[in-house]
Amino acid sequence: MSRYHGFGSGFPEYVPVGARKARAAKKIARLRKQGHKLDPIEIEGRTIATTFWGKAWCKNLEGYSDYANRLPRGRTYVRYGSVLDLQATPGCAGRSKGPGIIKAQVDGSSLYSIQVNILPIAPAQWKAIKTACTGEVNSLIELLQGKLSKAVMEVVTRPGVGLFPTPKQIRFSCSCPDWAQMCKHVAATLYGIGARLDHNPALLFALRGVDPEQLIAQSLAGQLAGPASLQRNTLSTKALTSIFGQTIDLNSDALQSAPAEKAMRKRKSAKATRKKTSHKKAKATRKKATRKKG
Repeated sequence: MSRYHGFGSGFPEYVPVGARKARAAKKIARLRKQGHKLDPIEIEGRTIATTFWGKAWCKNLEGYSDYANRLPRGRTYVRYGSVLDLQATPGCAGRSKGPGIIKAQVDGSSLYSIQVNILPIAPAQWKAIKTACTGEVNSLIELLQGKLSKAVMEVVTRPGVGLFPTPKQIRFSCSCPDWAQMCKHVAATLYGIGARLDHNPALLFALRGVDPEQLIAQSLAGQLAGPASLQRNTLSTKALTSIFGQTIDLNSDALQSAPAEKAMRKRKSAKATRKKTSHKKAKATRKKATRKKG
């Protein structure tokens, strides 16, 4: 049965899943032995992405109807461990405007080199995203955990207006001989980005050339803006309980009065300290006067 190279007719030779993964692992070991620093995409089972961020990337990717015939082969390649290396370089949306760059090595009939350039987000679009995230208090919870807020991520992943690039904002190339606009190796690389987002959601921001902390700062500013933010209180008891392991109600009298009680205790402590100091000084003065009289 003939091998399929993208030009001729026929069907690809069937290679068992175990054999494909073993071949990929062997190539990774050989390349590392040669001194190459690799960061492969490793998929457990058939599910490419398991988190909100990774799933949203893959869903957006599958909305590219122009590439529909190539995406299934790309999914197969990434599941079989054929993306031997995937490295990302942040983009820049400022004055020194530049694309986010993904470089990958994908194992096929040969080892192919892929590059994907993702254009930076337009300043006006980034500003609109930041505005939409104002007052998203859930981001404060994630900030306490050192993570990005799911509420914020739901805003930035909205099709067409969020951070995910459209097909026109993606440029790619592959060293394979396939004449198609998007070959299966590029498709595997794009799915590899989705898998990588599972472990590093900040990569989405980096590729579009923006700083996720700007969203956190914007959100926090909205929370502290005034009484109106209290009406948008999304710091739920359930969310805080899951974080701190105990029931915490932000609307409880204990939490609401805690700052005042702390201030009261501080004033009482300062007053007691002054009284004790004054007493010691008076005692020392009387003792000194007694010695003089003697």
